[in-house]
Amino acid sequence: MRAALAAWLVLTLLGGTGAEDMCGAPPAAPSHSVAAPQLSPEERLSPHMPESLRCDACHAIAFQIEEQLRKAEGKVGKKALKESDYVEVLERSCSQDWESYGVLELDGEKRLSGPGLPRQQPLSVLVSGGPWPGRLSKLCHGYVGEQGEALVYGAHRRGPAALRQLLCHGDKGPCAGRKERPDPSKAQQNEL
Repeated sequence: MRAALAAWLVLTLLGGTGAEDMCGAPPAAPSHSVAAPQLSPEERLSPHMPESLRCDACHAIAFQIEEQLRKAEGKVGKKALKESDYVEVLERSCSQDWESYGVLELDGEKRLSGPGLPRQQPLSVLVSGGPWPGRLSKLCHGYVGEQGEALVYGAHRRGPAALRQLLCHGDKGPCAGRKERPDPSKAQQNEL
């Protein structure tokens, strides 16, 4: 069987007669070509999150904080966490590896993509790793430090929308003036 398959493959690649002559030509598979996003020097080299991606980054951070706090509360029966516990969870949330996030291009616009962000496009090239994890961690620590752990945890206790509002949509938030994105728990998650 393997010998016959190998012979068919060689004949097919060399343009000889193969199975398609005996059975008819197989239907042509649709061909798709998707290029990786072209990143500017700032997007490739800067230690800071580009301004155009900060709103997406904030939603990713709010999602991760919400998930980590929810898991921690689940371990104690959904009761409120002690201050020392939620401070530890927030630190762990911001210090995670963030490797599942990256940037893709959608209709000529670069967008951050990953868990908690709405699915952007069924066929796209995601550029992850590189500077993105460090940028997300740095922003996360900045948001928590700026707002304070108690305020972040209090917003979490009121629900995901309150946490996103606090971190992302306030007067000085990176999404200020933009319409709030859909609830990530209802949005499809990106799959790699």
